Amino acid sequence: MLDINPILLVATFIVFLTLIITLNSWLYNPLFAYMNKRDEDIKKDLSKVGSNDDEINELHAKAQSIIDNAKLEAAALREKVIADAKELADSKIEAKRAELASQYLEFERSLAQSHEQLTNDLKSQVPLFKEAVKAKFSQI
Repeated sequence: MLDINPILLVATFIVFLTLIITLNSWLYNPLFAYMNKRDEDIKKDLSKVGSNDDEINELHAKAQSIIDNAKLEAAALREKVIADAKELADSKIEAKRAELASQYLEFERSLAQSHEQLTNDLKSQVPLFKEAVKAKFSQI
């Protein structure tokens, strides 16, 4: 039935061990060394990325503080410009009010003079009106 040949069994065992030793030295050890080196490189890269994240966070914080300061300066500048514009507008309004007030006073003076002149003219012409009225009544 089944014949087991011990020489063939030993030869197969020797070939198997030789194959294991050869594969171990030529394939498995270099492959494991490469995998270990790759793992170490990945760990180094991850640590570098972590330090880069810290730098990025620092730079982001600096940028945010610069933006916040710029916003504060812009708000202060905007308020100053608005205040200056209000002062300028108020001064122009006051100047225009003073000008209008002086024009109004001048108008009142001229109106008073015209009133006096009209009153004097009417007073001087009252006798003529009386005579004209008497003439009209005498015609009736």
